[in-house]
Amino acid sequence: MAGKDHIIIESGDAVQPFAYAVGMHGSKFFHELRNKKFYGIKCPKCKKVYIPPRGVCGECFVEMNDWVEVGPKGVIGTFTILRFAFIDPETGSQKPVPYGYGFIKLDGADTLFQHYINVEDENKVKVGARVSPVFSSERKGSIRDVEYFKVID
Repeated sequence: MAGKDHIIIESGDAVQPFAYAVGMHGSKFFHELRNKKFYGIKCPKCKKVYIPPRGVCGECFVEMNDWVEVGPKGVIGTFTILRFAFIDPETGSQKPVPYGYGFIKLDGADTLFQHYINVEDENKVKVGARVSPVFSSERKGSIRDVEYFKVID
């Protein structure tokens, strides 16, 4: 299309500075991730351990305040391997493919924890496989303090 100008559409200098609180339970959870520890919260009535922690038991509807360390190892409850590249909204970079994402049942927990799973050896990634977290060398108290879970033999 020689001689024609391209139309450029810009959003200007708009920024969207999102800031939100994760509450008392989320704050403790992320603080402990900096120390390479996972903490859940235990229901005083049914004894179910939730991770990530929350204030009220989903089954008993009672307040929970009993913190317990769980994991860090666990088993894959379910997973998927993604082969479609997209822009990661957390980083703004294209997510390399393939990558795994799944639900991990950490040792001592009764709920499943969502996170990335290393799929370097896809044959080892299966429901029930034992996994261990790989922590970032620089931890800041966020979910990214855990880079991914890797299958262990």
